[in-house]
Amino acid sequence: MFNIAFEQEAQKEFLKLDKISQQLIGNKIIDLQNGKFTSDKSLKGKHKGKFRKRAGNYRIIYLKENNLLVITIIRVAHRKEVY
Repeated sequence: MFNIAFEQEAQKEFLKLDKISQQLIGNKIIDLQNGKFTSDKSLKGKHKGKFRKRAGNYRIIYLKENNLLVITIIRVAHRKEVY
């Protein structure tokens, strides 16, 4: 089981979303907390070392810190804007 932490900007982005999108993304975050990383992709370029989880038309960008068992959510945004 992982601990989940939001960066302040990611939390603001998440709270601005409508309730249905928040619920969909929230379910994906619970999957992350439980260690379900299936179909997550590692990012390249300037985002190397970070991962992406799909949630409908939204993407959750996160950093997994193995030693501490912490997942830091860096960005939650529509797929057109996230990168």
